[in-house]
Amino acid sequence: MLLGASITLGGSLHAQAGGVTITNYGHSALLINGGGQSVLINPFRAVGCAKGLAEPRVTANVILASSELPDEGARIANGTFLSRPGSFRIGGLNLEGFSAPHDRIGGRRYGQSTLWRWQQGGLSFAHLGGTAAKLSGEDKVLLGRPDVLIIGVGGGGKVYNGKEAAEVVKALNPRRVIPVQYVSGEAPVGCDQTGVQPFLDSLGGIKVQRVGTTLTLPSSLGDNTVIDVMR
Repeated sequence: MLLGASITLGGSLHAQAGGVTITNYGHSALLINGGGQSVLINPFRAVGCAKGLAEPRVTANVILASSELPDEGARIANGTFLSRPGSFRIGGLNLEGFSAPHDRIGGRRYGQSTLWRWQQGGLSFAHLGGTAAKLSGEDKVLLGRPDVLIIGVGGGGKVYNGKEAAEVVKALNPRRVIPVQYVSGEAPVGCDQTGVQPFLDSLGGIKVQRVGTTLTLPSSLGDNTVIDVMR
């Protein structure tokens, strides 16, 4: 992965502590509030595997997109939109984006995606919501051990399948995992993704919590991995 250019948009250099509240909009769109900041990841248009979902037309300080594909990087929300690799300081947030192939064939089909890491509300986040590429040793060092890992699990041409996502979880050993980019119920016509269960089956023995559309996390988490399946 390659680290790109950097920008600064004011504010302190340190994220404020205090935990976060996460709201799920479906597909891979989450709104994370905490530390005096709000981060929206992967706003989508209701196309492809996101067909039938309500588009997240909300306001956030920062919008982090895996790419500018319409189902994971639509410019429909209000806020500073970031989709390309780089180091950024926006308000009280330090954010880093790393380039990775979107697919399993070096990006030859879907191009490159951006993996994100940042700290917010006293927690470290890693957002791998839009890639199917195997992590290299360098990738693992750059991402470190996140407190919260957001990872696509539904499979298809540009998202980890359950087994692949489980291998990433084992490699990074996060404290909390939020699976995204999977189908609930019947898949829309033309959608190549499956549900969350193959991912959960690949991580047998790890605690699974099925929560609602909103999840609150404290700034201090336990040391064991827990999977939070949001609706």
